[in-house]
Amino acid sequence: MADSVYRVTQLIGTSTESWEKAAQNAITTAASTVRDLRIAELEKSDLVIENGQVTAYRVRLSVSFKYEGEG
Repeated sequence: MADSVYRVTQLIGTSTESWEKAAQNAITTAASTVRDLRIAELEKSDLVIENGQVTAYRVRLSVSFKYEGEG
């Protein structure tokens, strides 16, 4: 196995349906512009509450992807 370097960045996904959908939204969006996503770790989850009702689910993910340098 060749030596590799991975970058870790944070994403925040939102959904009006669920935390799972919020995470999927974040990954789907990132995958459209970032190649070789590897691991996503849930850092934090929270809710938006308005007038006593849950109106949005939010998740913060740390996502790693393989770094591709020049050369």
